[in-house]
Amino acid sequence: MFRDNAISIQGVDLKAIQQNTLGPREQEEVDAPVCEGMYYLFDNKFMQAKAIFQSKANVDPLYSLGLGAMAFIKAIATGTLATAYSIAKAQIKNAPYKRPFKDSVSYYLSTVLNRNTSGLPSNTAPATQSGYPGEGPTFLPNGILRAHVIKAECCLLISILQLSQESIMGYVRCGINIRRAYNSYSIVWQEYKRMGQQFTKHMDRDTVSAIQFGIGAVHLLLSSMPAKILKILSTLGFQSNRQLGFALLKLCVEGGGIRAPLASLTLLSYYSILTSFAPQIYAKDLVSSAIECLMNAQRKHPSSCFFLFFAARISRVARNLPLSNQSFTFAAESSQGEWAEVAMRQMSDYEIGFNLALQLDWEGAATYFEQLCEEGYWSPAFSKYFVGACREMLGQRTEGILAFAEVPTLVKEKQARTTYVDAHVLKKVSFFQRSGYQDMDLSLPGLEILLVWNAFVQMEPDALENCMILVERTLERIYEREKLEYSIRVKELVPDTTPPDYYDQRAVLLLTKAAILNALERYHDTIAHLNWIMDHKEYIKHETWVVPFTYWEAGVTSWGLGDLRKSRKLWQMALTCTKYDFEYRMAVRLSLALAKCDETGIRVRDEQIKGMTSHGRKRMPIKDPC
Repeated sequence: MFRDNAISIQGVDLKAIQQNTLGPREQEEVDAPVCEGMYYLFDNKFMQAKAIFQSKANVDPLYSLGLGAMAFIKAIATGTLATAYSIAKAQIKNAPYKRPFKDSVSYYLSTVLNRNTSGLPSNTAPATQSGYPGEGPTFLPNGILRAHVIKAECCLLISILQLSQESIMGYVRCGINIRRAYNSYSIVWQEYKRMGQQFTKHMDRDTVSAIQFGIGAVHLLLSSMPAKILKILSTLGFQSNRQLGFALLKLCVEGGGIRAPLASLTLLSYYSILTSFAPQIYAKDLVSSAIECLMNAQRKHPSSCFFLFFAARISRVARNLPLSNQSFTFAAESSQGEWAEVAMRQMSDYEIGFNLALQLDWEGAATYFEQLCEEGYWSPAFSKYFVGACREMLGQRTEGILAFAEVPTLVKEKQARTTYVDAHVLKKVSFFQRSGYQDMDLSLPGLEILLVWNAFVQMEPDALENCMILVERTLERIYEREKLEYSIRVKELVPDTTPPDYYDQRAVLLLTKAAILNALERYHDTIAHLNWIMDHKEYIKHETWVVPFTYWEAGVTSWGLGDLRKSRKLWQMALTCTKYDFEYRMAVRLSLALAKCDETGIRVRDEQIKGMTSHGRKRMPIKDPC
């Protein structure tokens, strides 16, 4: 096993980078080792993959991109990808061939002046004749096209890492790199379209698949972003097209080239985002597509820890938690003794711990998160808070309080900026401490975590019913506490105690109950609870995230009742809420839900039009059901 910092490119002299004069068939032969290295990467033979990629990483941008892909998987790739970008850029700069001036003008007019939904050149000029008898049209050499797509792919992967930072500066940098990526992809796309049916004579197959992978990934990436972030990226000059993204990535997978497993991983990641952020809206429609994509990937890489990991995520969405736990365990075991061993084990432990909480095995979940906290994985403060929540759910009040008391220290010990997760658990502990932990009986912190992560829909019905009993019992405690405190005010004149104020606790519990009822598809039963929260929202002072989350659950209720127009309205109202915990995660969830609402409206409208025209009726304006 080697360390993360071993994934670096040494001895790079950009001035010595030579032009690439290989033709398409020669390039495919030279790139065969990279394809082999990618196979090793997805067959858990990481050391062999690394050896191949490092063999020419300081002179060939595709080899350095292979190293960047390895580092990207562990989110440590920025430096390696930046070097690969520089090598590709130097290869383009050192090439003697330059784009004809009139082709440059044509490209500018087609990409800048002609705006379309894909952002790609749509008015591609015919292939330019060379001017000499017997010679065909001229195109950018394959070596330059190959360097452009590698440069673009480096920018794309860097932008994803920057997006994961969830900061305004990260979003701005992400937008800049997506713009750079798409500029390079557009150049290659224009040449590809100019070549027509003869593209195989002028371009190697892996460069073609790189266009499919890159443009497809960009469109899926942008289609998952909330509107607020897309405004920051408004200079891109085009709209995302999710269906185009799916189509291009599937073409890349079917091509079976170097980027085919990466395309499968991208598709599975996107399916995972849709079905975990908004399972109520997407799970039923996309589980079969995700399973099909996974099975195709596992035919070529049956033991890949990456695909086993996504098999576990899909099993969770399908509410098969025992199979999910088993797959996560296999994913961790398949990488033992290799480069990804620690990272894959920690990721799997985190997910298994979450699964155990979904099964109401709080003791098992606490064990996993205690270990993750000790190892410093992701957010130690969140792991410790989860331990405290599990202890409280088990009735171990003292152990829970001791765990909660460690959270502020863990947040302060973190050198980087405070993340949204750390900020939330810090607020929760402060809220508990205000009453000296005397009000812990009025909260269910374990279920609250599942609520925030939108996880109830992944639980078995029996477990949901047990959760319902816990919530109702806790709500009864609030009622008894209020009854006791009001009785004092009946007997004693101007008592020292303040009037009971448990609006925050009651709101969280009622929202939890509504989410459980929605997961059980008992939509009518949620209405009274959600209305109580909205009727008393001005009294909810500390748990400010409750109101936007209530709008979300209200939209889910309306969706379940078939009122798509009401769902859209409620989700749009949620978008108007700002400055609350988990705002970014909720914005992504709302963006995906509203996109589904749009698609459903278009589909219904098209079906109505088709029905009218098939019966020879006069076409009438169709009312959008959303």
